[in-house]
Amino acid sequence: MNSIHNKSPIGSSVDLAIFHRIDINLYPLFIAIYEQRSISKAAQILCISQSAASHALQRLRQHLQDDLFVRAGSKMLPTPFAEQIYPVIKNALIAIQAISIQKQNFDPSMVKSLKIAVHDEIEPIIFPKLVEHFHQLNLAIQFSSIKLDRKNIVSDLATQQIDFVIDLEQNFGEKIQFKKLVQDQFVVCTQQQSMTEDTYLASPHIGVSSRRTGVLVEDIYLNRKQFSRQIFLRCQHYSTALQILTQQPQAILTIPKNILVHLQLAPGLNIFDVPVELPNIDLGMYWHKDLQLNSRHGFLRSEISKIFA
Repeated sequence: MNSIHNKSPIGSSVDLAIFHRIDINLYPLFIAIYEQRSISKAAQILCISQSAASHALQRLRQHLQDDLFVRAGSKMLPTPFAEQIYPVIKNALIAIQAISIQKQNFDPSMVKSLKIAVHDEIEPIIFPKLVEHFHQLNLAIQFSSIKLDRKNIVSDLATQQIDFVIDLEQNFGEKIQFKKLVQDQFVVCTQQQSMTEDTYLASPHIGVSSRRTGVLVEDIYLNRKQFSRQIFLRCQHYSTALQILTQQPQAILTIPKNILVHLQLAPGLNIFDVPVELPNIDLGMYWHKDLQLNSRHGFLRSEISKIFA
């Protein structure tokens, strides 16, 4: 099929006369296929048969004069034109959805699921309180704790694959909103009996990060003060680091206090304030700006904020 890439961009006016030729119902199907990479999964989401979905896709292809998706194995991959129009269609449908539901009466019982992306070290801080709070509201919600993938946060929130991200405060762009839930601070854990600035900087350290490479959060602040430390081990989990501390008498672990209280501390390990000034850590929730006026999303944001107020 020939694409319509050469058509002029949409201006500020709307040509109402052409809308009798446009089937708006085809566009949610386009979004579902794009996000699921599957006609059958898209059909399940839209509660239609796979045959109906296939026929609807064919009509949209004819209308837009582009193949939109090509089959590659078991997946339906978008064409360049589909990649181009996806964000425009997504934003338009979100706007229409917001207009449609903002005047409706919202009933919390309508909330059936809550999907939150969170690092597994932070999960024990968040989810026990979260589940308890919503159960006290007598809401039958299916909770999902999803492994945090920082590279895909913006797209996952934009496509509503997840409702919220709960993570350390950082900038993900103007489309992503943030609200602080918990303020934490670093402490030092070690077998050593005392802790000074000189001891801290001279001792071997264990660094914890889920990323393969990159500077650790603590080192960003230490480097700004022109301090450095020797990291003899970089591992993925604080629980692993605490076990290794019992084997290494001089080793030091710098760890957020709220994470430490949820972990098992072996006898012989001591906790000290960090002798080098480090800022507090802000942990909070992220969501997509386009859902700011969504009643369901607003209710969930409000209730999650109450838990950590």
